[in-house]
Amino acid sequence: MTFDKKIPPNEKQSWNLVLSSIESCIVSFVTKSEKQKIELCINMGIFSSLFGKKESVDIGQLIQNGALILDVRTPGEYASGHIKGSKNMPLDKLMSQVSKIKKDQVIITCCASGMRSASAKGMLKKAGYEQVHNGGSWTSLRKYSK
Repeated sequence: MTFDKKIPPNEKQSWNLVLSSIESCIVSFVTKSEKQKIELCINMGIFSSLFGKKESVDIGQLIQNGALILDVRTPGEYASGHIKGSKNMPLDKLMSQVSKIKKDQVIITCCASGMRSASAKGMLKKAGYEQVHNGGSWTSLRKYSK
């Protein structure tokens, strides 16, 4: 894995080191030197600057207080199982249907794994929705359903 964008050579080496460290997390066997690289990146805050900091919010409390659970999976995925009371708005149709959601509504996005819900959160934030939280996988939210 390499970083090929046009950046100065000294920065390119740094980014390639970060990317190789991330790649090493993906494989099942990590050498001692790679672990040290990862620990260094974590200690320097590189991962949180690349991927953002994890929200410290009580999802269960938000749901209890009436937050909308917005499931951005396809209708077929939603039909195969979903959180009772959630609203299905597929990611590829989100921006054309977003006007159905009030701007002051607290929203928790979810999907199958958390990837599409993270995208949905970003899209909603850009559209002016301020109280949006990524709930990750819909199955992880089941524990909060009534």
